[in-house]
Amino acid sequence: MEKQILFTPYDLSGLTLQNKMVMAPMTRSRSDNAANTATALTALYYEQRATAGLIITEGTFISKKAVGFINVPGIYSEAQTAGWKLVTDAVHAKGGKIFAQLWHVGRLSHPDLHDGALPLAPSAINPHAKAFTSKGFVDTVTPKEMTVADIQQTIKDFASAAANAVKAGFDGVELHAANGYLLHQFFNGYSNHRTDEYGGSIENRARILFDVLDALKGMIPLNRVGVRLNPSLHNGQGMMLDELTIPTHEYIVQHLNEYGLAYLHLTEPFVPVDDVPHAVTQVARHFRPFYQGTLIINKGFDKVKAIKVLEDGDADLVAFGVPFIANPDLVKRYETDAPMNMPDPTTFYVPGAKGYTDYPALPE
Repeated sequence: MEKQILFTPYDLSGLTLQNKMVMAPMTRSRSDNAANTATALTALYYEQRATAGLIITEGTFISKKAVGFINVPGIYSEAQTAGWKLVTDAVHAKGGKIFAQLWHVGRLSHPDLHDGALPLAPSAINPHAKAFTSKGFVDTVTPKEMTVADIQQTIKDFASAAANAVKAGFDGVELHAANGYLLHQFFNGYSNHRTDEYGGSIENRARILFDVLDALKGMIPLNRVGVRLNPSLHNGQGMMLDELTIPTHEYIVQHLNEYGLAYLHLTEPFVPVDDVPHAVTQVARHFRPFYQGTLIINKGFDKVKAIKVLEDGDADLVAFGVPFIANPDLVKRYETDAPMNMPDPTTFYVPGAKGYTDYPALPE
């Protein structure tokens, strides 16, 4: 009996994936230690899910200035790099492949996370969102507008983090340029009011992403780099759509073709945008003609929807989030139509093994 398309191997720029199921990046807040390192518990969590064709880790902070949540692992220190090596060794021992998601939250942070200093952003505009601190969720503040020197240092921080990811044994890295975080903040007219080379025109607002990619060239082959975008994010994480949002993302996606990346990772709208002017309601279908490489699509997929988007040719791989939290053996469950464990949202962002590594797998 022929295997369904979701469960067949895929060649990702010379990296053989055992199936077309990707574990999406999901913050889990388990690095509740002074150095914010991944631990043996983190390694067990990812090892349990190594049957995914590709794992993309939770966002990992590229520098202290990138931090926006407590208890999230970084990748800017030797200790953090060593912690991630525990993870990659565990996943590789099970035959899995794993990319590190490189993350800077920009203005979606708080002075409590920066020893009283303001978080950095393209412009001094409060997103009026929430940051997760030791006091719980607190209101964001007006950030500090980045100088060109700040931007150049941030680009260096992305490159250094990529170098650390290579040292830690990752198969590649993903740049988080979505969901209202720093790189996305540069793309958007509501968060970027700059008048220098990083603001104004579409090309200028997109410039930082390509500067980061150019900086990464010396640290990691670009066919081991992915980029994540969320073109239709609206009224969330401080982001609003305007008439230039989709054209900006179209420019970015077309320009990414010149870089020979591992993949482009797109997210369908977080909330319905059918009545939102300038929005794209079907992101994968809209952007597929613009991109010549591997396309991953994410957000709200189950087995049936995933098979359809692959068979329709709108994506090459499908990323699953919450289903992987509660079902470490999600691939086997989908392949055999086995019952699913239900996730416990109260344990998504709290330290410890409960709701993290204690979900049962199917019997062998």
